[in-house]
Amino acid sequence: MTTDYIAANQANWDERAALHAARDGSGYEAQRYVDNPDLLSDVVRFDLPLLGDIAGARAVHLQCHIGTDTLSLARLGARVTGLDFSERAVAEAQRLVAETGDAVDFVRSDVRTAHEALPRGAFDLVYTGIGAICWIPSIREWAGVVAALLAPSGSLFIREGHPVLWAMDETLTDDLHLRFPYFERATPLEWDDDQSYVQTATPIQASTTYEWNHSLGEIVTALITSGLRIDLLVEHDSVPWEALPGQMTLRPGGEWALTQHSGSVPLSYTLRASKPE
Repeated sequence: MTTDYIAANQANWDERAALHAARDGSGYEAQRYVDNPDLLSDVVRFDLPLLGDIAGARAVHLQCHIGTDTLSLARLGARVTGLDFSERAVAEAQRLVAETGDAVDFVRSDVRTAHEALPRGAFDLVYTGIGAICWIPSIREWAGVVAALLAPSGSLFIREGHPVLWAMDETLTDDLHLRFPYFERATPLEWDDDQSYVQTATPIQASTTYEWNHSLGEIVTALITSGLRIDLLVEHDSVPWEALPGQMTLRPGGEWALTQHSGSVPLSYTLRASKPE
């Protein structure tokens, strides 16, 4: 696989990080976390019943972006390290926690080499949030990294867009249309889009990106093959962004669900897996 795919994605996320971290109410509305020290991100708050008590846990948030989910885990009592391949994202995350006062460390690294950038077997919790693993070429490689980072009895927690959703064409607004691969392929899908999934002040210049889908079976099998045990898998009829514009309704709490076909297809899932003692 050519590294040009990853380099293009990194350029895109460097640019997104600056836009998403704006303090003018656009992007991730980052100023909210400065103004309210108890605020949790919508993504973390949605999964609180499944996440459970993480107070005191040694946690690493892979592909942490600008750190809003990361600091939310810290506000729940975890000792958190955030990791991202974007230099600008790490810088913005560090700036944010410097303003909020949350005790979070950040490390710049490609997620595929996170087990080299961080101590192996050192984490009680590996956390991955929405819109992360579609940027990873090989789900088996990713699962191996997760297993290497986890301490015995440690857990992976992931909330992610469902692979059925990633296979849909969001530009066709008359109905649901499966148009793209459900299963992992060596060659990624190429996109050219100067808009982000949240409102930003300016268009994105580094607009070409590359993504890989991974089926639910491929994800589960990769984790099992890496020595982890699947403890929980819950599919949801909602996602925390308007993934299919014109076909979704915003629910209280920041989740979007289908307007016409609510409950007909899974849109996201939560998975928890653990490393045996």
